[in-house]
Amino acid sequence: MNKVTTADFRRWKMEKRPITMLTAYDYSLARLVDEAGIDAILVGDSVGNVVLGYPNTLPVTMEEMLHHTRAVVRGVKRALVIGDMPFLSYQVSKEEAIRNAGRFLKEAGAEAVKLEGGEEIAPTVEALVKSGIPVMGHIGLTPQYVHQLGGYRVQGKEAAAARKLIRDAQALAEAGVFALVLECVPQEVAQEITASLPVPTIGIGAGPHCDGQVLVTHDLLGLYGGFTPKFVKRYANLVEEIKKALAAFREEVQNRVFPGPEHSFSMAPEEYRAFKEGKE
Repeated sequence: MNKVTTADFRRWKMEKRPITMLTAYDYSLARLVDEAGIDAILVGDSVGNVVLGYPNTLPVTMEEMLHHTRAVVRGVKRALVIGDMPFLSYQVSKEEAIRNAGRFLKEAGAEAVKLEGGEEIAPTVEALVKSGIPVMGHIGLTPQYVHQLGGYRVQGKEAAAARKLIRDAQALAEAGVFALVLECVPQEVAQEITASLPVPTIGIGAGPHCDGQVLVTHDLLGLYGGFTPKFVKRYANLVEEIKKALAAFREEVQNRVFPGPEHSFSMAPEEYRAFKEGKE
């Protein structure tokens, strides 16, 4: 089983071989995703919403991201592990960006990092790449910029905005990203970007023309309740299955059905007699 590398991403782009990517935030789920043959695992800052209970991704810290990335790395043998750089971990300066991105590789064991933003962060991306840190870009709906964008909305629906996305994509490709996430953009724009770039595009709500696709695993499995975006396909509904199992446990305990004899341990008869008689 060969470890997936950034070079594989570029080769798969040329071969037109679709790339698969999912999120994971802990050892157990990362192991399952990896064993399923998924090409890349993103330790997303969506951990803030999905696992830590934050209202959005903005409160997520570097220490939290490193903690979850280390757990994911321990569960992975094949997939490329990508750490998501949290808000304000790369925007302040190139030097701070290099230091924080380097921690993902040096301390957490990730093999690449992901940054949100377009032309404005291209110089930072270039500095990271020159420092030996593989970078995945991310444009379109960028959750870290939710307040600036005015909410979670499809980006690039107007001609001028679409052209800006194309400029962003080209700038990031020139800066050295090995792949580019396109989130919530019209499929026509995603198709144009995909055809024009030498690096693969990974779509999430960007239509079928990207070089690969990514989803939040909790959404895919139906593990995260509440609002489901249009672009999500639920392949399972584990929330309901989990609720049923938990309710069954509660009822069996309350009715003294669980644990039964098959779940209990017993002493040997002679040891039990000695125990009752107070003998050693």
